[in-house]
Amino acid sequence: MFMTDDTNEEREGATRRTALRGLGLAVGGMALAAGPGTSPAAAAPRRRLVTYVLVHGTHSAGAFWTPIARELGLRGHRVVMVDQPRHGAEAFVAESYQRQDLAAMAVEPSPLKGLGLDDYEARVTGIVRRAARNGPVVLVGHSLGGVSVSRVGEAVPHLLHHICYMAAFCPSRVLPTADACTAAPENANAVSPVELTVGDPDRLGVLRLNFRTGVSGELALLKEMICADYPDADFRRILAGMQTDEPVAAYAGRAVGRAGRWGRVPRTYLRFGRDRTIATALQDRMIAEADAATPGNGFRVHDFPEASHVGPLDPTPVADVLDRLAG
Repeated sequence: MFMTDDTNEEREGATRRTALRGLGLAVGGMALAAGPGTSPAAAAPRRRLVTYVLVHGTHSAGAFWTPIARELGLRGHRVVMVDQPRHGAEAFVAESYQRQDLAAMAVEPSPLKGLGLDDYEARVTGIVRRAARNGPVVLVGHSLGGVSVSRVGEAVPHLLHHICYMAAFCPSRVLPTADACTAAPENANAVSPVELTVGDPDRLGVLRLNFRTGVSGELALLKEMICADYPDADFRRILAGMQTDEPVAAYAGRAVGRAGRWGRVPRTYLRFGRDRTIATALQDRMIAEADAATPGNGFRVHDFPEASHVGPLDPTPVADVLDRLAG
């Protein structure tokens, strides 16, 4: 039996009316659940949506942030995990490293030679500029990533809602570079990777480390530096994401924020109490010198007394602090 166009229109209209009645019931149900006189939107106020720009540390990549980024994303935030030039998705993997030929590793050229803090700052500033088009930006740096945070805070303070240093270098006039911070007396009990260096950093232009070593003493030193409190399986997972080369110029680049620019951005420091790469005493000195330079805008310090350099194995406590910076 064939139906006329009128019959089709009537059935479609009835279907639309049924759907609208159902929608009305659904909306009414939400209104009732919210309580009399309260709209659904008012019952569940929308949080401010920010973009977290996360900057990795030395010999690392944006993927370092995956556990924390996942947690922030599940809480409704946008997250960008930065890869610095020739890191992460652009990583250089030395052919000799793949073969574990240490003699060849000592001389194989690196495309990271010549990269410096200007390149790192430009990468992060470009990402912050794009992210800021969509709302507030919280900029977070870990370890060597702190020098990029300071540089970006100096370059575009008006685009930043908050900056956060996670066991990171925060240079000052007295300690203007990552190298100067590392050499400070407060860092005397930190563990140094110098004995693990492959090749001459001055000739290669990079600090080259062999993270695929099978030597038990070298592995023990790396674990002490990075995550002494982690199970061995998690330590090996972190090593798998490490990169051999970091340009020496990145450590030597000046990154001192001025009070009128970087110093006017609200800032937080995540202080790790068992850090053997950036000693806790050095973290305290950097916090104190920053606060002295900007007495009206000091660090909000959150202490993680049991945390090693990469932070707690459970990302939740760190994500809790970062989440609150969106407010």
